[in-house]
Amino acid sequence: MSFDSENFLKTLTTRPGVYQMENTEGEVLYVGKASNLKNRVSSYFVQRSTSVKTKSLVQKIAHINVTVTANETEALLLESHLIKKLKPKYNILLRDDKSYPYLFISTEEKFPRVEIYRGKKHSKKGHFFGPYPSALAVKETLNTLQKIFKIRSCSLVFFSHRTRPCLQYQIKRCSAPCVGFIEQEEHKQVPVSALRV
Repeated sequence: MSFDSENFLKTLTTRPGVYQMENTEGEVLYVGKASNLKNRVSSYFVQRSTSVKTKSLVQKIAHINVTVTANETEALLLESHLIKKLKPKYNILLRDDKSYPYLFISTEEKFPRVEIYRGKKHSKKGHFFGPYPSALAVKETLNTLQKIFKIRSCSLVFFSHRTRPCLQYQIKRCSAPCVGFIEQEEHKQVPVSALRV
């Protein structure tokens, strides 16, 4: 029996949360987060230009479990926890072909920074989160973190030569440590431990 996506989507909330896609045996195939569950889950069934791997996933869906969260941050943390716990097959398959995209937070710089990273996890010192299924997924997470925690994302060279705040500060995605707008200890209070649930 195929998954009745039409009726399921009619009842789906527009609130933020996490969705788990399962096959007929109850195995979790994929875990994702969304700021709007209805819009995000609908995209799997209405888009015509999805990849072969996404189409393969959709064909195997028998049930979708949804957990509503208070906000997108809670959804991000829950998604990270579930992916690490369940290791869903398609969270690994739905990645770019060359390498896994990760979110990386540096620990050796005076003011830690966050960035998208591809390559071997142990070639840099810091905290890695992922792998993410696609570049888009990790960019969405990076944008969310910057909005909430205002962590710098610029390179050390760029950071070292600033005399005034950049655009990231102007759009409220950075606390401008480069020009002393925040103390080192305060800037280091990034929720790394929370993200590593």
